[in-house]
Amino acid sequence: MDGPVRPRLASLGEFKFGAVTTETIEDALLHLAQQNEQAVQESAGCMGSFRETRIVEFVFLLSEQWCLEKSVSYQAVEILERFMVKQAENICRQATIQLRDKKEPQNWRTLKEQLFNKFILRLVSCVQLASKLSFHYKIISNITVLNFLQTLGYLHTKEELLESELDVLKSLNFQINLPTPLAYVEMLLEVLGYNGCLVPATQLHPTCLTLLDLVYLLHEPIYESLLRASIENSTPSQLQGEKFVSVKEDFMLLAVGIIAASAFIQNHACWSQVVGHLQSITGITLESIAAFSYAILMHSVGANTPGRQQPIPPYLAARALRAAASSNT
Repeated sequence: MDGPVRPRLASLGEFKFGAVTTETIEDALLHLAQQNEQAVQESAGCMGSFRETRIVEFVFLLSEQWCLEKSVSYQAVEILERFMVKQAENICRQATIQLRDKKEPQNWRTLKEQLFNKFILRLVSCVQLASKLSFHYKIISNITVLNFLQTLGYLHTKEELLESELDVLKSLNFQINLPTPLAYVEMLLEVLGYNGCLVPATQLHPTCLTLLDLVYLLHEPIYESLLRASIENSTPSQLQGEKFVSVKEDFMLLAVGIIAASAFIQNHACWSQVVGHLQSITGITLESIAAFSYAILMHSVGANTPGRQQPIPPYLAARALRAAASSNT
């Protein structure tokens, strides 16, 4: 290789739309829709619980520091989320078996401390694994990871790092090439381009990336406002919250909400046409698209959910300033 591998930058000049045939797009869209349907049907329990703002911001900042493409940061969050859910499920399963067999239960505090002590290592391993999935751009070396951990005060060996990666892989049955909302956003933008959308996909794409970051960083308040709006009640019950997990795992719904909100920001006069196209492509109702895009816009333009103040994370504020500066040049 003649030079270092450069990561794909999510920039207007480097991202290309309209480069594949309509048949390929149709097949890919159908595959994503099937994946999404399966994910929604299988959603349950504490799924989505580990897309917490501080965790997501850590992953985003680390990915940015290591010059990784945006898809890697989303992939890392999803890998970490699935891994932590598996760990929580395993602990609950062990406790259930011990109670059933009337065995001495393990110390919950010890199990919690074990998870806590290895959390940063597991998080970094998830970022490294995600980088390997996009190996044609950039892979994060073990030396880079170990040096980073050392700056945080965590001393690990190369063997411990490899064991951590293997632990994540085994826990997820080596199924780490998980779909991310970005794949759905970019696929729908591709289809919109072929369908004659008035707002160009290349114009919508950078705004979609910023809003997708926002949804990840403000995951809980955005979905809480959606839940309250859907049940027309400011205090949802625990059962209603549990049933809403399937909505949180619906990446197709998230994608149409992101694109609709981006279209409103870019050219609100064309918003209805964009939403109509999205409804026709996905079958998601106009009301659902409008509700999701409204929730995103309420949080992105500075309005807050009633009774709750949620500041914009510093990472997103800095990103928004850079986007504004680049658009004015």
